[in-house]
Amino acid sequence: MPIATISWFVLPSFRLGPLTLQSFGLLSAAGVLAGMQLAARAARRDGLDPKVVMDFSVVAVAGGILGGHLVHLLFYHPEELADPWRILKIWEGLSSMGGLAGAILTATIWFRRRGLSFTPFGDAYALGLAPGWGIARLGCFSVHDHPGVRSDFWLAVDFPGGPRHDLGLYEAILLFALAGLLYALRRSGRLRGRLLPLLAIVYGAGRFLLDFLRARPGDLVYADGRQLGLTFAQWFALGLLAWGTSRMVRWNRAER
Repeated sequence: MPIATISWFVLPSFRLGPLTLQSFGLLSAAGVLAGMQLAARAARRDGLDPKVVMDFSVVAVAGGILGGHLVHLLFYHPEELADPWRILKIWEGLSSMGGLAGAILTATIWFRRRGLSFTPFGDAYALGLAPGWGIARLGCFSVHDHPGVRSDFWLAVDFPGGPRHDLGLYEAILLFALAGLLYALRRSGRLRGRLLPLLAIVYGAGRFLLDFLRARPGDLVYADGRQLGLTFAQWFALGLLAWGTSRMVRWNRAER
């Protein structure tokens, strides 16, 4: 059998008092903090109040965790609801796309209740979201919790039982590449005010395609479920594509 370029590894966890810290949690927290700081810095450069970014980001994290946990249970692993108490254990099982859905819903409520428009902050959040999410996805890669189908691709990971795609790694690569593109556009002054729709379009398309590489039920014991043949992430990615495209079309018409 072909040998994967990336050998299997498991990063050790360590204890801090009563807490056990794992690489996934540490990198996820680092991604959130980095994203918040980068978004606040971009808002300040745009002449916007960075405090709005920071205040909302705290609420968005809470909404994201709740949304991520509910999507994990309802769409990926409903069998876990055999124990009804699992719904309260929000630290056990999180979906990144569910987290994004929760954050978007939180943004809709939070900005509306404060009489603020989200649109002017779009570029700032795009510039924070892409690299921050990329760092968090490295956390997924560090614990290999998104195994794909078997493959001898040179970026495959040598999982126990044979090489497989590792979707955490692939998504981190996609997000860091997107971050580079967004910052290049920012420096050039092109697509000002449209960076968030661009992120939605490119990431949505990339995530939709990448999820076809995800391990399917029957291939692995704990593979994520599907709805009508697609994962929740793929359905949500189609929504991101539709939203981003409609925004781009609307802006192009407004400029004519």
